[in-house]
Amino acid sequence: MKTSVKVLAMSLGLGVACSTFADGLATCDSGPESGWKSTEELTAQLEAKGWKVRRIKVDGGCYETYALDDKGERVEVYFDPRNLEQVPTKPRGER
Repeated sequence: MKTSVKVLAMSLGLGVACSTFADGLATCDSGPESGWKSTEELTAQLEAKGWKVRRIKVDGGCYETYALDDKGERVEVYFDPRNLEQVPTKPRGER
């Protein structure tokens, strides 16, 4: 009984720890958030290019952006929060 409880507790702990990591498509060595530009600046930059930003969230130290690009196509793009430059991503199969 004690062994199964320990195994269950360890499994739950690992599951929680793993779920906090990024999905691996991109990572940014972005440093402390105090040095980041705002998501509002990124939104304005993208809207000036004709994009329609749907959502921006932090993933892997990057801004993960869901938007419609200037052609109206759905995109998921990562940006470095320090300089708002696009970050190359790995294909989903190469995590």
